[in-house]
Amino acid sequence: MTISGTGIRRMRVLRSMKQQHLAELLGVNQATVSRWERGQLAVSPEQAVRLDRIFVSPWHVSADAALKRLVEDSIRPVHLICDVTHRLLSASRSRQAEWRAPLAAFLGRSLFSYASAEIAANEQSLEERGWHEGRLLSLTFETGANHNALMPIIAGRVTWDRITLSDGSAGRLVTTID
Repeated sequence: MTISGTGIRRMRVLRSMKQQHLAELLGVNQATVSRWERGQLAVSPEQAVRLDRIFVSPWHVSADAALKRLVEDSIRPVHLICDVTHRLLSASRSRQAEWRAPLAAFLGRSLFSYASAEIAANEQSLEERGWHEGRLLSLTFETGANHNALMPIIAGRVTWDRITLSDGSAGRLVTTID
C-alpha cells in the first residue's frame, strides 16, 4: 500500500487531527509526520497499514462531544486532558472558576507546567504501574498546592481516570475529590 504525503495531510486535516496527535498514535515524533506530509520521508509498509487503520476507523465525533458535555456540565471540579500530551480538552464550570484566566487560554494547551510536585511524581510512576497498557485505569492520590497564580491547584485528593476517546487515543479525567 502506498500513501502520499498530501494524502496523509488531507486525511489528518479532515479528522481535525494535529500532527503531534497523529505522531502519538503511530509512535513516531511530530517531525516524522511533517516530513511524510512534505514528501521528504517515505512511509514504511507497516506505518502505511497503521495509518490506514487510523483513517478508515469509524470516527464518532458525537461520542467525544457527549463526553465533553458531561465534563462541562459536571457540578464537580473536573477536567479532561489528552493522556499523553496533557492538552486540555474540556473543563467543568466549577473547575474553570478555580482558574485566573478564561478557558480559552488553556484549551488545547498542555497543563503539565502547572502540575504540583505530587502530580509530577505520580505522572512519572504511571509507566511502572501499567497505566499506559491499561492495567491501571484509575488512580487517587493526595496533592499539594502548586502556588501558581494563573492556574492554582489547592492541596487535596485528586482522581485520575483513564478513558478511551473516539479516535482510540487515551484521555484522562481529572477530578478533585475534596
